[in-house]
Amino acid sequence: MNSPAHERPGSRRTPRAPHGHAHHGHQGPPPAPVTLADVRAAAARLDGIAHRTPVLRSRTLDRIVGAETLLKCENFQRVGAFKFRGAYNAVSRLAPERLARGVLTYSSGNHAQAVALSARELGTKAVIVMPQDSPVTKLDATADYGAEIVTFDRYTEDRTAIGERIAAERGLAIVPPYEDRHVIAGQGTVALELLESADAAGELDALLVPVGGGGLAAGTATAAAALRPSLRVIGVEPEAGDDTRRSLAAGHRVTLDEVPRTIADGQQVVTPGELTFSINRRLLTDVVLVGDDEIRAAMRLAFERLKIVLEPSGATALAALLAGRIDPLPSRVGVILSGGNIGLQQFTQLMTQ
Repeated sequence: MNSPAHERPGSRRTPRAPHGHAHHGHQGPPPAPVTLADVRAAAARLDGIAHRTPVLRSRTLDRIVGAETLLKCENFQRVGAFKFRGAYNAVSRLAPERLARGVLTYSSGNHAQAVALSARELGTKAVIVMPQDSPVTKLDATADYGAEIVTFDRYTEDRTAIGERIAAERGLAIVPPYEDRHVIAGQGTVALELLESADAAGELDALLVPVGGGGLAAGTATAAAALRPSLRVIGVEPEAGDDTRRSLAAGHRVTLDEVPRTIADGQQVVTPGELTFSINRRLLTDVVLVGDDEIRAAMRLAFERLKIVLEPSGATALAALLAGRIDPLPSRVGVILSGGNIGLQQFTQLMTQ
């Protein structure tokens, strides 16, 4: 089966295209797990609660990359990342009795903060399973939102197993970082807003989105495929964490041998989510890779020329554009800057390496 990663540049998959599900026994494509209606419903639920983040333009950036560039600044979202959208959409949909018992998630940082804040906003408690080497700023912020933090070793322990055990013991509802249709629909509101903003000046040709577990990409691609079927939606992964690109090439989910060693801590994923991959394999046009040095260069340019602070994972889509990974180069491109949660010490260290 041809994978999106191996298609002609500029080609794109749509839900109507044949995509090799015959071996699952389906008569035609299965119904989409997340629809544009789900994304629109999430947008209504988030209205007045999540920020409608700005879309920034820079003539300097346009000149450097040779294309009109629209930057969707999720680093200005509540908790400093897009994750608040999906977390709040999912937590707010829990039945009152389940919500009252509390919620649990496992996350390297941004989804942790998002679930913690969503729980606080909705009057319940949150338990967050976080890697012990999570950035201090993310640990501190999660605690500041009132969550109970349980740490683990991301290289030797299984966060899902730990989370499921605690949730079962305490009767907590699990809000996964990406394997949840309400989380995916919430993340899709990023693209909904960007496309609405972009339309004022003409349609986008491509949309670049960071890929970790795949929730932001799946939500983005769902909204884009419904609203702009010709739009190329291109995922971006760190070179060390190319699980989604490998999975698309193989036609099935691939698991990396070890947790990726990359500065993009929000994208240290060993295998795509089952639900997210089922969407991304149909709707992503391609996945491209960027190295840590290219991510640093994007963070530096964002800081020095655009006057915005990005964490490494938040800069990967911009890095791909700056490094010339997008071929053919679109004339108008949307770039999702997914987060800005980084402390001064870590930022300084990365910029001086």
